[in-house]
Amino acid sequence: MTFNNFLQMIIAALFFMVFTFCTWYEGSEILDRPWEWKHSTHFTHINDEQAIEADDISNFDHFVYAAKFKPLFPFLMVTTASYLIILTGYILFQRRVKKMALFFLLGFGVLFLFSSGYLSNSPTVGGNIFQAFFLIGGMIAIMAAALYYYRMPRGFNTLMK
Repeated sequence: MTFNNFLQMIIAALFFMVFTFCTWYEGSEILDRPWEWKHSTHFTHINDEQAIEADDISNFDHFVYAAKFKPLFPFLMVTTASYLIILTGYILFQRRVKKMALFFLLGFGVLFLFSSGYLSNSPTVGGNIFQAFFLIGGMIAIMAAALYYYRMPRGFNTLMK
């Protein structure tokens, strides 16, 4: 691991922490919106018979609410996390480009495409933004994996002359 890679990891991790805090803070607005609890509290179990209080809402639901209604910081958080994962894969498989292409880029692309399909019918602005991001990001990751995997050997052009 070079100093450049280490510096990139540190800077990206700091940005990720800042974006995560901002997302959590913006998502805490759900505590003031009880009519939205039924639709945005996927991590807090809500029964129709049992009343819940704002203190019962999971912190993870703050992220869901922020992603649905205030998507800037969640988008930056997901982008930074994606960068960290791809950078980690690059560092781990630096000498084995085909394995990096298969495991990280192709896996990342498939995960993004499934996430895009999951969010395809979202009625919120944030859901539509994430759906487009996951669709475009998934296609780019799969194309990058194919290019890395099927790239020509270095001496191939000189052999053809």
